[in-house]
Amino acid sequence: MVPRLSEKYKNEIVPAMMQAFNLKNKHAVPRIKKIVVNMGVGEAILDIKNLDKSAEELGLITGQKPVIRRAKKAISNFKIRENLPIGCKVTLRSAMMYEFMDRLLNVALPRIRDFRGVSADAFDQQGNYSLGLNEQGIFPELEIDRIGRPQGMDITFCISGSKSKEQSRELLKLFGMPFKTKEQ
Repeated sequence: MVPRLSEKYKNEIVPAMMQAFNLKNKHAVPRIKKIVVNMGVGEAILDIKNLDKSAEELGLITGQKPVIRRAKKAISNFKIRENLPIGCKVTLRSAMMYEFMDRLLNVALPRIRDFRGVSADAFDQQGNYSLGLNEQGIFPELEIDRIGRPQGMDITFCISGSKSKEQSRELLKLFGMPFKTKEQ
């Protein structure tokens, strides 16, 4: 079964982007290559069970087993030794990516209390968009009672073929990303 947002991209977003940016070829339209969800677990240096619990929750949210990330070098001020497990991440592509994006945009983000939209300025030079969440409890896959402690995460949308930040912003807007308006 083809994800809903994948169909929307092919049938609605590509023609709209070609018209808006005067593109001649449908392959010149920017597309989302992958979504990377990263969860840094600083408390893992005190108790490794915190990292295991966070990795399990990230796996439930994304539908894919996370990779445990280790420290590349020692930082004495943070009591981090080299090769110590400090976080977990998941890289989503194709169908899993579109399913996660659909749940994020239509279910999880509207569940944030007093939500007014996400920042429209979080694009890097290549047109990739990064979004930070304060709590994993907004995802309906997790039971609120079973969450040990609130844990934030970073979500990065890697966009390929984008010539500018405006193209990336328009692509995400057409997918349904709720950007803040200027007056907010």
